Amino acid sequence: MEDKLRHHWQVASRREFFTRAGSGLAGIALASLLRGDGALAAATISDALAPRKPHHPPKAKSIIWLFMEGGPSHVDLFDPKPKLLDLAGQPMPASFGRPITAMGTSNNTLMPSKRTFKQYGQSGLWVSDWYPNIAEHVDDMTVIRSVWADGLNHVGSVCQMNTGSILAGRPAMGAWTTYGLGSANRNLPSFVILLDDKEPVGGPKNWSSGFLPATYQGTQFRQGDTPILHLKPPQGTTDEEQRGKLDFLKRLNERFSQENPDDTELEARIGAYELAYQMQAAAPEAVDFSKESDATKKTYGVDEPDTAAFGANCLLARRLVERGVRFVELYAGSGSGWDAHTDLEKNHSRHCRASDKPIAGLLADLKSRGLLDETLVVWGGEFGRTPFNEKGDGRDHNPWGFTMWMAGGGIKGGQYVGSTDEIGLRAAERPVHVHDIHASILWLLGLDHVGLTYMHNGRAERPTEVYGSVIHELFA
Repeated sequence: MEDKLRHHWQVASRREFFTRAGSGLAGIALASLLRGDGALAAATISDALAPRKPHHPPKAKSIIWLFMEGGPSHVDLFDPKPKLLDLAGQPMPASFGRPITAMGTSNNTLMPSKRTFKQYGQSGLWVSDWYPNIAEHVDDMTVIRSVWADGLNHVGSVCQMNTGSILAGRPAMGAWTTYGLGSANRNLPSFVILLDDKEPVGGPKNWSSGFLPATYQGTQFRQGDTPILHLKPPQGTTDEEQRGKLDFLKRLNERFSQENPDDTELEARIGAYELAYQMQAAAPEAVDFSKESDATKKTYGVDEPDTAAFGANCLLARRLVERGVRFVELYAGSGSGWDAHTDLEKNHSRHCRASDKPIAGLLADLKSRGLLDETLVVWGGEFGRTPFNEKGDGRDHNPWGFTMWMAGGGIKGGQYVGSTDEIGLRAAERPVHVHDIHASILWLLGLDHVGLTYMHNGRAERPTEVYGSVIHELFA
């Protein structure tokens, strides 16, 4: 128990707490320099990103979270509901309970799926014809069909799926992961965000470090040869000149930090400058696809217009976890792209076409390289969609029962966990809350969500607040 609670500071006063909180990161840049000189063992500097022992033996080393922003329709993808065909065009029976919806659509008539579902693999899991390539990998997946959440609209729901709360201000899961385990590659960020063409609703708060020190926040990579803005030094600047500038900035920042010990953002900036210096060599190599074979690029759909953007992000995600990045989150349909309030067929056809081949390619590539066993792949949005129609051909938001799936990283493949009711409105068997999802992801990484704590405002905060249970059925 003592090991599990090692992140829980025992402090005697508020002043002592702030002194300790502010001093933890001041030596990041110096620690990196000392490491290069072989002097780190003799140093007494606390290194916030140093690798740390997990609470228990991990099943996964890295996370790739495929975030389908906007809310994909579970009843049209992974959770077929024949009852909807029987009740097509009829009001929802009162026995299912009438929810309060985002757009006031609960009195609308029930709308069956137009998709064709088939069973795949030895496990016989059901997948619709919108995802034929992903369907070939069901034997590596656990499909959780009973997820539920608290938010009704996108901003709060995307925030909760990332941080555990519908309110902004708490750390993202990637930040908790880095806080708990440290970094496995000091030349690259430990927590990376990959976007397609837009920023997700809520923006950077979804990968914020919250009340954790700012050094644990996510780093956004962009499409193209320059994933991180302003990373390259000015033209004509030598390495010695760049090193001298950073050393001078470090001295100024550390002097200010000593006078302002509770300013973790400044301390994080000291570390960020040093990390940026290291990344000037590492990041361009990580995003350089020139050494990837044409066959590999084709597997991800990088050569096709519809799949090029997300396919490139999926390929980059594999390259990042291959290089020790712990947490990579990819947004597909940023800006609520899956939000099909009208013309669900057109909306989901476009987004499924853009994501199906890249995701299948990612799973196949990870498996062929022996990386799937140590990489947990998570798929899902902030909620699902209603079984009743909106505007005749769309579906409203559904946080009461929807689907997510996981593959690799210690997951037992070819199975379901939980189910929704006969029309896909609510979680019925084995309800799984977002907090349970988070607790389980952390457990697979070797972290106990109860034991991973950080003292904030006199309270030992943890990733799942005071909720959450590990979903042990997930594990192989």
